[in-house]
Amino acid sequence: MVQLSERPGTKKISNLQQMFIYGINSMYDAENRFLEAQQMMWECCQNSKLKTVIEPHIQETQQHIKNLEQVLNICGEQPQRITCDVASGLISECQKFTLLAADNSKIADLGLAGWHNKIEQLEIAGYRSLIKVAQQMGQNQVIQLLEQNLHQEEQTSQNLEELIMQLLADAKTSEGKTTAKSR
Repeated sequence: MVQLSERPGTKKISNLQQMFIYGINSMYDAENRFLEAQQMMWECCQNSKLKTVIEPHIQETQQHIKNLEQVLNICGEQPQRITCDVASGLISECQKFTLLAADNSKIADLGLAGWHNKIEQLEIAGYRSLIKVAQQMGQNQVIQLLEQNLHQEEQTSQNLEELIMQLLADAKTSEGKTTAKSR
């Protein structure tokens, strides 16, 4: 069980506004972590198509961070990274997988695409939730910024899902050739 004393700077949450600010700051931490992870993924992947999906999303993620800073500014708050344990865990699992699959670039790239899509799904869920809260609070300017982030996350996820099918076919074909050679 997490103790509040383990989370310096976090306050008890007693209303919708505080819940929303906590969620934005947690997403702010997640986006910052994912920015670093995407840069690592781009460096590790061998597949040029995967690189072309990751590269523009790195720039989009930088904009997502700026949008979240703007949301906090609109709400009269300063950005404060509140550790997003789910983001941290996903990145840790992705790093572990990358090390384990390093000897097979096709499997490594397939795994990276899959992990990146898991990250996108987390972000999509997070933004949808934050948008619903912002709607209840009547924060129209905030909603526009969050929807911009959400749409880019959804587009990246769709691109990754399409690419995963190609990477999966490549990995399967490659394994078939390896199996045939070993006979």
